[in-house]
Amino acid sequence: MSADTMRTVVQDAFGGPEVLRVERVPRPVPLPTEVLVRVHAAGINPVDWKTRAGSGMAGVLGEPPFTLGWDVSGVVEEVGFGVTTLKPGDEVYGMPWFPRAAGAYSEYVTAPARQFARKPATLDHAHAAAVPLAALTAWQAVVDTARVTDGQRVLVTAAAGGVGHFAVQFAHHLGAHVIATASAGRHAWLEELGADETVDYTTTRFEEVVADVDVVIELVGDAHDDSSTRSLEVLRPGGLLVTIPAGVSPELAAAAEAAGVRVTPFLVEPDGTALTAIAGLLDAGEVAVEVEATYPLERAAEAHARGEAGRTRGKLVLTVTD
Repeated sequence: MSADTMRTVVQDAFGGPEVLRVERVPRPVPLPTEVLVRVHAAGINPVDWKTRAGSGMAGVLGEPPFTLGWDVSGVVEEVGFGVTTLKPGDEVYGMPWFPRAAGAYSEYVTAPARQFARKPATLDHAHAAAVPLAALTAWQAVVDTARVTDGQRVLVTAAAGGVGHFAVQFAHHLGAHVIATASAGRHAWLEELGADETVDYTTTRFEEVVADVDVVIELVGDAHDDSSTRSLEVLRPGGLLVTIPAGVSPELAAAAEAAGVRVTPFLVEPDGTALTAIAGLLDAGEVAVEVEATYPLERAAEAHARGEAGRTRGKLVLTVTD
């Protein structure tokens, strides 16, 4: 095959997993300050299948055709003019361009050099690709937005998912008392990651057993059993609810004000500096990443179907290059 083309997963219409297909397209060329990265693995996130179906970041990407994916782990192939922090051969990982299209389900991507960081040395590419979007979301929510401190009580909903299992670990690392919601089969694992208490959401409503919380990292949303609104009940006066899936509705904002607590929407941003800090925690063994399964690029549709089933522990990953 021509060195000027690459394999990529494209979709020509919104729809189910079956709209994803592999084709060959021109290989991108890095502009000044950008790097060309040969992708070894690409992480899959809920925003991917939501966007594929027409929600998620579809409003940013516009109408198909487009290529999904924002999680990348790979090797720098070429650098554009002005890049001094990376060189060809460097192993890197990142979440380029989010929420604009990054096209991570491809053999190559280009993006600004500083949206990448050096890959954690202790991780292979499949595990490194599972980190960026989920870990940056958790880091920016727990560390930058909530500014969690030692001794605070933090509730993490959907704690067994990609973002959730990082949020549990970052809050624990900061010295918080962490309460995690997940099905019973995930409780022992979450306790190993640092959860001090666990709640089985399939049998117990968390607001009936949790109280006096300083921060809620809310990863479910009101579309699912009013999870965000119910979270207001567990917060201390002045406590903070960080809602990640769907923002803050006027109704939720009014309910928070009436309850005497704070609420904020959140959307993750590319951050190479934070990824460097996260890599340090991973390499030191302070934080771990969970990959439930990997799929070759050609089986992206199958991976999406599995992810949408909503029972994944940690992350799913596409392997792109050996």
